[in-house]
Amino acid sequence: MKTMGAAKAKAHFLALLDEVEKKRESVLVTKKGRPVAKVIPLEPEDDPLAAYRFGGVEIVGDIISPANDPEDWEYD
Repeated sequence: MKTMGAAKAKAHFLALLDEVEKKRESVLVTKKGRPVAKVIPLEPEDDPLAAYRFGGVEIVGDIISPANDPEDWEYD
């Protein structure tokens, strides 16, 4: 696991997040040599949009029109 000081992590945080996502490896963040946090990649089952981002979604049918005919709706 890669280790990074808090000051460097702060200065390069967006790049750190990109690296964690791309390499799927955690990074341990230290402060004065003492571990204080761990940045871990989000697992696909924890991410509701993962299937969409990784191309696992297929749209089937008409997603624009109402699911029911407006005549079937009940109005009071």
